[in-house]
Amino acid sequence: MQTKLQSLIEAWANVIVGYLVALASQLLVFPLFDIHIPFSSNLAIGAWFTVISLVRSYVLRRWFNGLKFRKEAS
Repeated sequence: MQTKLQSLIEAWANVIVGYLVALASQLLVFPLFDIHIPFSSNLAIGAWFTVISLVRSYVLRRWFNGLKFRKEAS
């Protein structure tokens, strides 16, 4: 079972990779939909989604670890 710190570290790694993929995707996909924004806006949008993703990943990881623990304790 992961500790809370291990869950947080894994979530951060996942989010950093996700941020880079999202940023690259925005830079490629937005122009296809005629969305033209400054690079700084792409960074800001990616940052907001990164924070949301970090919280989501951490909460889901803790929830699934809790389910596993309860099942093993039964």
